[in-house]
Amino acid sequence: MKAWLLKDFGLENLQLEEVETPVPGPGELLVKVGAVSLNFRDKAIVDGFYEPHLVPKPLIPVSDAAGTVVATGEGVTRFSVGDRVNSHLYSRWLDGEPAADEPAWCIGMPLPGGLAEYMILHEESAVKAPESMTDEEAATLPIAALTAWYSLMDIGKLQPGQTVLVQGTGGVSVFAAQIAHACGARVIATSSNDANLERIKSLGADEGINYKRYPQWESKVLELTDGKGADVTVDVAGGKGINQSIAATRVAGTVAQVGFLAGQKADLDLMPLIFRQTTLRGIAVAPRSSFERMNPFLNQHQIKPVIEQVYHFSQAVEAFEHLSRGAFGKIVIKMAC
Repeated sequence: MKAWLLKDFGLENLQLEEVETPVPGPGELLVKVGAVSLNFRDKAIVDGFYEPHLVPKPLIPVSDAAGTVVATGEGVTRFSVGDRVNSHLYSRWLDGEPAADEPAWCIGMPLPGGLAEYMILHEESAVKAPESMTDEEAATLPIAALTAWYSLMDIGKLQPGQTVLVQGTGGVSVFAAQIAHACGARVIATSSNDANLERIKSLGADEGINYKRYPQWESKVLELTDGKGADVTVDVAGGKGINQSIAATRVAGTVAQVGFLAGQKADLDLMPLIFRQTTLRGIAVAPRSSFERMNPFLNQHQIKPVIEQVYHFSQAVEAFEHLSRGAFGKIVIKMAC
């Protein structure tokens, strides 16, 4: 089969080659990949600043995939040939709290990912792809949609009438705006681009804040919420901005720390965190059970993934370059266009 192999760190070392098609073992599925979507995690792995000591070389990267089961190993009962399935990043995290070693079983690093014509998934980690979505749409769900869902619904315990703050207009933030709106919450979005703020408003955001125009954007959030702040903040940036997220979140509210776009380290001001009694929760996607709760909600509310551009399998490098420039919603790679 054809597969993209990361031979060393750097996009120039991502190369398309012929490799042996894997054979499913006991409990495993051979999936013909229909499409994959890119996440910041994938870029960070390729660029060498996401746990580089754990990255095997060569590696077939990219965690998020949708495709069709074409063969099954011995003992498989959850799926049959012809079923459409999604990958799930944490392949052994099925329910409840994560185990200490979950990162050792992640699709796309250290386990082989979906940037290939075929991939292996264990039947316990695979999730039935929504019938209402194409492979391109379903491929956007495993990290971006699921992270947003878990942050808001499972951790934030979001209720109708509450307020959600989302940062930027990337994949997680757009899904968070859509899910929160469908849940009956008020949504405030931040971005440096007025056009993107208008677009995310069309998807469910009620208010937009241009953080270049308002560098102290947390004050604007407080102004829009009568001094209260957001009930749940989805922070995709990290870095020093975490202090602004805490300030923009209500007393005893939740900050879901899902990303590190602005840096992997933060100078945390402890006194506001303590006095506001904020829950600062690190989010590393979610268990399979949460995925299986999310999909019916997406179907019920007719939530469709927002895809900025679909690239052909042969254009994987161009797709990663687009991701580096930024995108509204998701970048997808389709096996055949």
